[in-house]
Amino acid sequence: MKGQRWRHELKYLINLPDYAMLRSRLPVGVKRDAHAGENGEYMIRSLYFDDYWNTAYEEKDEGVLTRHKYRIRVYNCSDSRILLERKNKYGPYIWKQSAEMTRQQVESVLEGRYACLLEGAQLLKEFYFECVSRVMRPRVIVDYDREPFVLDAGDVRITFDKHVRAGMGTFDLFDPALPTAETLRGDQMIMEVKFTQFLPRQVRSILPPRSAELTAASKYVLCCDAAVREFPYNRVEGLQWKR
Repeated sequence: MKGQRWRHELKYLINLPDYAMLRSRLPVGVKRDAHAGENGEYMIRSLYFDDYWNTAYEEKDEGVLTRHKYRIRVYNCSDSRILLERKNKYGPYIWKQSAEMTRQQVESVLEGRYACLLEGAQLLKEFYFECVSRVMRPRVIVDYDREPFVLDAGDVRITFDKHVRAGMGTFDLFDPALPTAETLRGDQMIMEVKFTQFLPRQVRSILPPRSAELTAASKYVLCCDAAVREFPYNRVEGLQWKR
């Protein structure tokens, strides 16, 4: 792990009363993320990729200790900032790598033309080799509205991810009218707590009790399942991809 910024990650599946209580109990020093909009939130849209064997889905579902997955991420459906991200997981630790992409590169990748990735950062080149060697393809779009908070002590980030939904029928990252399907009940959301150094006591004290549902639920898995429910022809069966 030397030289890598591994972070702890905790996830909770909470409801609206939990959210209201947690928000009211955020400790002194916690502040809104500077990137949040006027309403304190921003929209995240990620296009996840998986390989010929559906490895990212299966490894998450089976709880494999060490794994990674790729996604292209945009904010508020804008092409002003496009990131290719690789999220690495080692037990309870995560390490996220990212590299900027252009809209033209995204469109080329969606058309199956990957050579443009060789002209970019090292992460883009590694993604290229995975695309051509493991037959990486777009799998599902994941949308949600994030309310983020940060605390300098411990390098803590607390987020409430609301209206987690799966894109339907297209992989157009920049379409604000993209049809979506909700993946959770209307009163549910995902709370995430990430920290690098330590988790301050005042943050630990507000977390749901150990008896509450600490979930490893992946938005990617939730949205894959939702997409299959709504459009069964998207299902991956064995080694055969169907669209």
